[in-house]
Amino acid sequence: MSRAVPPFLGVVMLDTRFPRPPGDIGHPETFARAGMAVRYLRVSDASPTRVVIEADAALHTPFVQAMQALAAEGAGLISTSCGFLAAQQPLFASAVPVPVISSSLLQCAQLARPGIVTFDAASLTPAVLQGASVPIGTPIEGLTPGCELHRRILRNEAQLDLAAAEQDVVQAAMRLVRRHPDVQNIVLECTNMPPYRAAVEKATGRPVHDIETLLIRSWRTRFTHQA
Repeated sequence: MSRAVPPFLGVVMLDTRFPRPPGDIGHPETFARAGMAVRYLRVSDASPTRVVIEADAALHTPFVQAMQALAAEGAGLISTSCGFLAAQQPLFASAVPVPVISSSLLQCAQLARPGIVTFDAASLTPAVLQGASVPIGTPIEGLTPGCELHRRILRNEAQLDLAAAEQDVVQAAMRLVRRHPDVQNIVLECTNMPPYRAAVEKATGRPVHDIETLLIRSWRTRFTHQA
């Protein structure tokens, strides 16, 4: 008799090459340090530009197929490597028999007075927010277009200045709380931002939530033996 495969986190990845330090959803150590097994499946030609800027509907089917493949292999929870895929949360959730957390934005509805720091504010459309059930009127602040982190990811470049990227995220978060001082919880939309969570918490004095914290919490809730 074959032994059952232990559940694992399945992550459907964009087709990228930019650096992913620990904390980034694409770095296996991000979840290994939490005691979680993870498997990745890349969607060919799903570039950051096609997903974030163009919101290319032609990618919906290959993303669903990748999720179905991971579920068939035994994934106990499925996620994606781009928060903007929240627009397709209902589609993804209906396509597989296991929970799908497409984006860190899904936790906004459970947080007191959330504010969002996003990779690209212009691309965080009502469709994305509605897909994640983000409360209407939630404040949003994006990275400065063309800054280090924004430019490197959008162009899918192989280099990234981590110190500069951290400052890009911190500066966006500081703009958010200056413009909206009533924000109590900060949500980092981008799956590449968790490496900078501690710096944002220190700079803003607010709790910071992201895809890493959401997936680990959800995993431990679903698989209590991992707690």
